[in-house]
Amino acid sequence: MYHHSGSVTQQAAGTSTGLLDPRGKDTDAILFQRCTWCGTAMFHRLLCPVCRGSDLRTERSEGAGTVRHSTVVHRNTPAARNVSMIEMAEGFVVRGRVMGPPIGIHSGDRVRLSTAKDPVRGEPVFQLLDEPYRAWS
Repeated sequence: MYHHSGSVTQQAAGTSTGLLDPRGKDTDAILFQRCTWCGTAMFHRLLCPVCRGSDLRTERSEGAGTVRHSTVVHRNTPAARNVSMIEMAEGFVVRGRVMGPPIGIHSGDRVRLSTAKDPVRGEPVFQLLDEPYRAWS
């Protein structure tokens, strides 16, 4: 039987094992893993989803991405908010929130990581890079 030990996690953090160090120096960046065997980028994984390799290295994302899916959530929140799936330029997908009117976020919108953090869920917050012209909205 496996028992989780905090000392093992602290000892392995920051090495080439692929574990993310939550006490990182740059808290305004998204850290992700890249498989050293096949090169697949992923977010918060223990094994590579493509080759099932466990040799993952931690990298820092530049913060630019594209909205792949966005939905408006009304439950368990005082006001409507959006939940978006963002495909980052490095090739991994992360769940986050995009600043702006929830109904104004669409698939294909370009976003950049913001310094703000979601106060409730702790998810990354993004801001729109440009407001595309939408004649039918």
